[in-house]
Amino acid sequence: MELLPQTRLGMYTFQLPSGECLSTNSHLEETPFFDIDAFQICFLFKRIFKLRVAEPPEEIEQLFDQFSENGTMSVDNLLKFMIYYQKEETAKKEDAQEIFNSLRHLNIFQRKGLHFDAFFRYLYGDHNLPIPNKVHHDMDFPLAHYFLYTGHNSYLTGNQLSSDSSSKPIIKALRRGVRVIELDLWPNSEKNDVEVCHGGTLTAPVDLNKCLHAIRDHAFDASEYPVVITFEDHLPPNLQDKVAKMVAKTFGTMLYRPESENLEEFPSPNSLKRKILISTKPPKEYLQTQDSKGKGNAQMLKTSSKKEVAQTERLYSRTGSDTIDEGQVDEGELIEEEDEENAVPEYRNLIAIHATKLKDGLAKVLGSDQSKAKRLSMSEQQLENAIYIHGSEIVRFTQRNLLRIYPKGTRILSTNYDPHVGWGHGAQMVAFNMQGTGKYLWIMQGMFRANGGCGYVKKPEFLLKNGLQSDVFDPNEPWHVQTHLKVKIYQGEGWHLDFGRTAFDQCSPPDFFIKLGIAGVPADTYRREKSRVVVDQWAPVWNEEFTFPLAVPELAVLRIEVFDYDQAKTNDFAGQTCLPVSELKSGIRAVPLHDEKGDQYRHTRLLMRFQFD
Repeated sequence: MELLPQTRLGMYTFQLPSGECLSTNSHLEETPFFDIDAFQICFLFKRIFKLRVAEPPEEIEQLFDQFSENGTMSVDNLLKFMIYYQKEETAKKEDAQEIFNSLRHLNIFQRKGLHFDAFFRYLYGDHNLPIPNKVHHDMDFPLAHYFLYTGHNSYLTGNQLSSDSSSKPIIKALRRGVRVIELDLWPNSEKNDVEVCHGGTLTAPVDLNKCLHAIRDHAFDASEYPVVITFEDHLPPNLQDKVAKMVAKTFGTMLYRPESENLEEFPSPNSLKRKILISTKPPKEYLQTQDSKGKGNAQMLKTSSKKEVAQTERLYSRTGSDTIDEGQVDEGELIEEEDEENAVPEYRNLIAIHATKLKDGLAKVLGSDQSKAKRLSMSEQQLENAIYIHGSEIVRFTQRNLLRIYPKGTRILSTNYDPHVGWGHGAQMVAFNMQGTGKYLWIMQGMFRANGGCGYVKKPEFLLKNGLQSDVFDPNEPWHVQTHLKVKIYQGEGWHLDFGRTAFDQCSPPDFFIKLGIAGVPADTYRREKSRVVVDQWAPVWNEEFTFPLAVPELAVLRIEVFDYDQAKTNDFAGQTCLPVSELKSGIRAVPLHDEKGDQYRHTRLLMRFQFD
């Protein structure tokens, strides 16, 4: 029987009928089991690979020599490394001592100080992450001065047309730090109770009480800063009254009730810690129309559920977003055209953030009396159309008021849009379908890793500058480069612990490569970089550096994606993360990777260096 040749780093082994194995390299039989990775081929042959541990980069060895004495790094030596190389100017001896204490359980730890192996473990550890893990923004400004982590149709488990509604996605979102939860309120089939569902579709409903209790019980799992509930309200007055009683009973003293409806500015996140805020307007279905104002009777649209479903299916079946009538698509979303004077008093008293009207036109809303702080909602398509004419006015509006952007109605698969269009114009509530996946959701998750992941990120000062029209920030301007971000990728580890042995390839270890890019204003998003492919390695070493010129680093997010190269088919996903550039720490950092949903892997991370010029 002919032996197949050795390929790459692998070696083939025969398995004879007797069960005996013959190897092309017999000394491997003496190699410990945990040092070998064997891949079965055609039931007869095995490819044998030695599982390597990545050697520390020479550059890091030199740094250790520079900041250590006689091969040992003391607490004082480590503190100098943190201050002078890692640029942690505020680091104290207690911080270095805490790192020492975290390594005491390792066999490589020495009482006199850190030997090189322990120092290398510190660089890969949780005490050396790339962004701060504590709230550090000033949280005493009005809510309008912050970006809020915002969900859209927060109760849906899947697509926008036929998925189930549940309280579980709400809990998951809150645990991720989402601070704005959206609930669509509809009468049940008997018209005697309230349920939450995406009206006019085939989505199954969930009981409102379950959603409210889920919010109450988990609102502050990830953050103590306020949670805003936006009601898309399609209820008659008797059910509004029922909702008012349910909300008051469920939240009790957690519910924030403003002293006046005419707030000149919203309270600060600090003043609203562990509070629930309601934002809504009564439904258009019960408005007095222009033709019926004299009659004094509110009219309800009597559309049967079957007709609603048929209309929705026809609407969603159209192709091309440019052919869709935005007024039709967003009819259920535009609560701004409603008149809250028709609401029952108890219901009105719940409202902490009042929505404003859109029916008189955007120009009138943006130029209206600014003495009352309010909220305005627009679809992504409406915003894209509006910024060409009203870009500076929108930025000015968001300096005191809240602007909510939501996905257009044709995103039936719960996809998302570019959040930077909203952020670049000051929109605080860029609402996303959190149950999906994809690069825009990853960017959203990356932005809100800032400020300790508390769900509130302070807006850059240039979005709050209230001067002449020429001074108002325009993200589409060709801004000059402010700084250069240098990113060096040393190596990675942990995939063999988080993934199955054949997760990437049935016949060999993975061939990893990395894609890097910037998401931000148009001037910063024009290029992406790609590393070389490291063949047949669970612990790949790259030692490659890339440079990104940045015009508006305050809004930039660094995108990092890892793939297993496959020549014959689509490359396999192997991890991703997005990091807010404004929060990146200089120096050598351990960068944890996340799966496609955004959940962090337990072991998989990259060792990288960040520098700003």
